[in-house]
Amino acid sequence: MTTEVKVPDIGDFSDVPVISVLVSVGDTIAEEDPLIELESDKATMEVPSSHAGTVKEIKVAEGDNVSQGDVILIVEAADGGSGDSGGGEEKSAPAQAAEPEAPKAAAPQQSSAPAAAAPAPVTDKGFGRVHASPSVRAFARRVEIDLSTVNGTGRKGRILREDVEKALKSQAAPAAAGGAAQGGMGIPPIPAVDFSKFGPVEDVEMSRIKKLSGPALHRSWLNIPHVTNNEEADITELDKYRKELDTEAKEQGYRVTLLSFIIKACVGALKKHWEFNSSIHPDGDKLIRKHFYNIGFAADTPNGLVVPVLKDADRKGIVEISKELGDLSGAAREGKLKGDQMQGATFTISSLGGIGGTHFTPIVNAPEVAILGLSRSKMAPVWDGEQFVPRNMLPLSLSYDHRAIDGALAARFNAHLKYLLADPRRIML
Repeated sequence: MTTEVKVPDIGDFSDVPVISVLVSVGDTIAEEDPLIELESDKATMEVPSSHAGTVKEIKVAEGDNVSQGDVILIVEAADGGSGDSGGGEEKSAPAQAAEPEAPKAAAPQQSSAPAAAAPAPVTDKGFGRVHASPSVRAFARRVEIDLSTVNGTGRKGRILREDVEKALKSQAAPAAAGGAAQGGMGIPPIPAVDFSKFGPVEDVEMSRIKKLSGPALHRSWLNIPHVTNNEEADITELDKYRKELDTEAKEQGYRVTLLSFIIKACVGALKKHWEFNSSIHPDGDKLIRKHFYNIGFAADTPNGLVVPVLKDADRKGIVEISKELGDLSGAAREGKLKGDQMQGATFTISSLGGIGGTHFTPIVNAPEVAILGLSRSKMAPVWDGEQFVPRNMLPLSLSYDHRAIDGALAARFNAHLKYLLADPRRIML
């Protein structure tokens, strides 16, 4: 019996681009085998199969846009068993976990907000079958470029942001003769330079994650009035205790890193200063206070930074957090994170401690209102009232949205975080 394998529930979003079809007619697939890749504004995600069997017909192709309920392919049950739709319903849960990739496509919709208070109406002419990511589509709508008139220079004719910008410049060229051309929001564009005049050059393609995360970071930087509060925490005693736990943990196949304790300490600081665990209401007059604590952490992967989310951190101990951090980090490096594992963060931590540095300014991951940056700890002489003693000091860089948080509150948050990190017993309370 044949069964239609459909796109599972992807929330309130539709028209998610298919960037790759991973199976062919005649292939034998198992449940959970990846079928297609979908693309959001930050990452790509594989959609697993809800049924096992032989692929009889494929209903989608690269460049198509799909929504919940659309048929991906038709599969014939491997053993000739029933292929009723009920089975598809039962298997929608894991597929949904991989699929919420699509809700992240909401970000490009937000990116149009700063363009103007009352954006000019733009139709979807030419957008239906073009091969472009959601962020590129949103950018094209904002600058009123018909994508059907744009030549894509990406793989398989994919339209890149640079292609839209080139088309925009070509349209603006006549106007530029009468006045200085400007970029979005009235910002003058960076002039193009032919660097080959000065020496050998080559074009190196950016990773997909960087291409997709770039617009989101740019949007956050332009929309949020960033301020960074820098502090140093004494983690001498904490790190001693961590090393003891890590020695035991290695024998059981996992590691206890400093990040596990930082996450617990952050939850304590977030509970005391709830504003950091909030988001600004769309009307701009209220804060949305969240009574859950999901901590995102930036993970360095071969393709760029991704942000897995550790859910309900307030309900987990150091051991459970450590094991989950290891699992999420491993999935991130292998490109196997599911959509729901990168959603729902209320606060984010970006750690460069394994690399170096003293302080930096992390960019707030909107719609969150704050992000904590960690640099490498170092032994430093600290005055204890009578003498200088060597202490292990950890630099903290807290960036925050000044619309929701003022400087005094940020200083109190960092001070409380510093207090918690000074003694591991305080974190366990």
